[in-house]
Amino acid sequence: MKYSEIMVRYGELSTKGKNKRDFIRQLGKNVRDVLRSFEAVEVKAQRDRLHVILNDQDATPVMDALGKVFGIETFSPVVKLPSDAPLEEVQKTALEMIKEQFTPGKTFKISTKRQNKDYPLNTYGVDNGIGGYILDNLPEIDVKMKNPDIELRVEVRLSGIYLSSETIQGALGLPVGTGGRATMMLSGGIDSPVAAYLAMKRGVKVDMIHFYSPPYTSPQALAKAKDLAEKLTAFGGTIDFIEVPFTKVQEDVKEKVPEGYLMTIQRRMMLRLAAAITLDRSCNGVFTGESLGQVASQTIESMRVINEVTSVPVLRPLLSFDKTEIIKIARDIDTYDLSIMPFEDCCTIFTPPSPKTKPDLEKTIKFEKRIDVDALMEESLADVKVTKIRVGDDYLNAEKDVFAELL
Repeated sequence: MKYSEIMVRYGELSTKGKNKRDFIRQLGKNVRDVLRSFEAVEVKAQRDRLHVILNDQDATPVMDALGKVFGIETFSPVVKLPSDAPLEEVQKTALEMIKEQFTPGKTFKISTKRQNKDYPLNTYGVDNGIGGYILDNLPEIDVKMKNPDIELRVEVRLSGIYLSSETIQGALGLPVGTGGRATMMLSGGIDSPVAAYLAMKRGVKVDMIHFYSPPYTSPQALAKAKDLAEKLTAFGGTIDFIEVPFTKVQEDVKEKVPEGYLMTIQRRMMLRLAAAITLDRSCNGVFTGESLGQVASQTIESMRVINEVTSVPVLRPLLSFDKTEIIKIARDIDTYDLSIMPFEDCCTIFTPPSPKTKPDLEKTIKFEKRIDVDALMEESLADVKVTKIRVGDDYLNAEKDVFAELL
């Protein structure tokens, strides 16, 4: 079946009152970003529906992409006919659409909505005209008014006559960008991309902050983190990726701080830098991938000591998740296989064998005075680099030969 467009229905946007226009505008922008590789496709975000005009583009890959975009409740592939199309043309299109889905034993019904009161047939006339034609030409199918296998919807509008017979579940949530802006401390692991995904589902536009420590971390590790960010663009469009050099910080901490407090003070420095970048970019919070009790730095005592360095809200969507729950989501959103690639990030280097799980705040502050916090922060912030990540970007591919040697 050659479809004309995909009709998108809004989810929670319908409850947004006076702000609904802004939500629809943002969703339209996100859909355009996500579908950027489909050059012929047009996106028209209107008050009641969002229309993706295919212009001869195959509908299947476009629907695959749309299915991930937050803010969409359901969508349907649609054939659009002229508003004055005769009933015979509507009947033939409807029959073709039903035949494509029909297998023996399936039932159907016709549901018509008529906005265009000038159309010569009323709602029942369209229902009966199409239904009778299908029964005459496909006698093995039965009508069922409640819970049919195939429901063919006909919308007679001023702009045209729209036919659809599939309703596909969307990703729900809110359009990314309608829930404010925040940063995300993105490592190369499993957890932080999942936390970013959950933040984005509630409409938060997240800028990814990634700490890297050459030569201890490789260019492939950096490329892997960028590719994780690219995976997340599928849910709401373009993402800013912020590289923060962290080598000098880690070397100083390792040299001057007792082993048990290395992790705590390193994390405090990360959060200080993340908070500074967050405020500089007019964002309102820092998301992390921490899950309570998963590692030494993620005990409630450690979190309290680490949080002490900033008043910027630190948000942890995965706080009460089990690892198995996190892995399931990572697989569902297609970040898991990339996350487990064997490139170390700066969170895994210089890891002490016995980090403090219940660090003392006074001792932490005392040991932290051995390093020049302000100078280290100034040096790291001076060399921050921002890359705009778009749907379809590929960073690890350039390093695929290096990676193949590690498998």
